[in-house]
Amino acid sequence: MLATQPVNHGMPPLDMTGKPVSMFEFWPSSVFYAPVAVQWLWYGVKYRSFGLPLIANPTISLSGMVGESKDAILSLAGEHAKKWILPYVAWEKSLFPPETQAHQALSKLHKAGLRFPIVAKPDLGCRGAGVRLVENKHALEEYLRLFPLGAKLILQEKAPYNAEAGVFYVRYPGEEKGRIFSLTLKYNPFVVGDGVRTLAELIDDDPRAGKVSHLYRTRHEDKLDLVLQNGEEFRLAFAGSHCRGAIFRNGSEYITEALTRKLDEIFDDFPGFHYGRIDLKFRDIESLMKGEDFVMLEVNGASSEAAHIWDKDATLKDAFTTLLDQYRMLFEIGDKQRRAGCSVPSLLDLYKAWRTEKSLVRHYPSTD
Repeated sequence: MLATQPVNHGMPPLDMTGKPVSMFEFWPSSVFYAPVAVQWLWYGVKYRSFGLPLIANPTISLSGMVGESKDAILSLAGEHAKKWILPYVAWEKSLFPPETQAHQALSKLHKAGLRFPIVAKPDLGCRGAGVRLVENKHALEEYLRLFPLGAKLILQEKAPYNAEAGVFYVRYPGEEKGRIFSLTLKYNPFVVGDGVRTLAELIDDDPRAGKVSHLYRTRHEDKLDLVLQNGEEFRLAFAGSHCRGAIFRNGSEYITEALTRKLDEIFDDFPGFHYGRIDLKFRDIESLMKGEDFVMLEVNGASSEAAHIWDKDATLKDAFTTLLDQYRMLFEIGDKQRRAGCSVPSLLDLYKAWRTEKSLVRHYPSTD
């Protein structure tokens, strides 16, 4: 069946000419973040504290560096800011059978005015781990069956828009206005059928998808022999996460004063948030530039990336410069928060939170 609305509807045209991926786009994090680790050590000595980034957002656990709760962050929003957040309910996996829990969760969803389809995702996690589009009760039961016991999840309304972006926003303590440090456009990868080739062949023959086919083949292993109709679009990834296969492009040209003012207005009503990335969906790029017709999916804290560095045309120098600028700002903001009386957590606290998150992530359901 042909899609009623094209994939990536509302986004600027996606340029797929030139090289399909950058030289460093899929380097291991341990290699890519090595300069940041060295900088962290230097700033730790300079500021006489290695934990300052952990208080940049003082109302968020460890500033959102690791192990932060999506629900806890979004719950910081006041009545005005909440109007911009896509509605959701939180649920904790219990010992009850998945069928029972699905029935209970549905009751909570209905009370909140939410209906299928919904997006299910872990409350604690990052990089798109465990994100799935849930379209019926059976799918919700399956998601709950696979989810780890005692862990919390988010059931969020599916956005009314297809277009997606990550907007990195920074506002130093005491300042009335912030700035958009980065805007990244997130495209869902897809292939188009020709009535002859199978999905597996379409993936392998695509200039970009073929380079990272492992991201898509495993996810769609039950459909690899499917022959798509001529002109039929097949979305390869739902979650707007780079490591899960989404395509990122630098959208800095679309940063406007109107959008910045709107975020200033929203985060005036979001206590303690000074640094991080807002993942949002929007109607079309013109509306986003006006600061209109968008909804916030998540607000991410200190560990956020200015994700435009994953644009295929980004240079390694620009990527490293961006990351080092990010962590410079984190230390500067953290230093201001310390001077204001915030207590700095220990790096042991950070390690414990990382261990907890890591132990949960390995048990999450696979990502759409």
